[in-house]
Amino acid sequence: MTTGPEASISTDARASGSNLRAEYARQPGMHVLLDAAGVNRGLTRVAGQIAERHRGLEQLVLVGIRRGGVPVAARLLSCLKRLEPGDIAIGTVDITLYRDDASSAMPNPLIGPSEIPVSLEGRLVLLVDDVVGTGRTVRAALDAILDYGRPRSVELMALIDRGGRELPIQPNYCVLQAAVRPLDRVDVTESDGQLIAVTRTPEPSQPGESA
Repeated sequence: MTTGPEASISTDARASGSNLRAEYARQPGMHVLLDAAGVNRGLTRVAGQIAERHRGLEQLVLVGIRRGGVPVAARLLSCLKRLEPGDIAIGTVDITLYRDDASSAMPNPLIGPSEIPVSLEGRLVLLVDDVVGTGRTVRAALDAILDYGRPRSVELMALIDRGGRELPIQPNYCVLQAAVRPLDRVDVTESDGQLIAVTRTPEPSQPGESA
């Protein structure tokens, strides 16, 4: 029987996940991809894969892609520290001005801070995002982190891989691969300190409305 803090976290995640799943089930056009317990199990599994692959995380730097990747990176860090105690650097990167559609899609962009606490020169960088789709956000993040040094290698971890790639980019680690229709939206939301991933299907246009 598991006891102690991890048991408490697991119990809280199950309770929170059940409540959120019931809440979203009542909303039309919404489907739960991962509840809180599924997110926690998946991140624990991914942390084990990372630790096994690198056998020592002293050179690892987690970089959460703002905004959705930041809470995922924080939870992944907690999982890694349970496996490999010690200091693991973590930062955030804002890719707004590095997007290839920045000038046309965002005439008044909201730019957030990038916070990289160490030089990335020669380090192993793990980019973390909540959802990977076309790959354009990740491409922008790759350009952004090079302003902080030339890493030895860069890997990508995503909570959800929804497919629909437009660039040759693939996560090294992924909690869930999901076949999502092009028009559906995938959201990773936070409630009561837990993460949950849902899809949202847009309502069909009514007769006489423009699509």
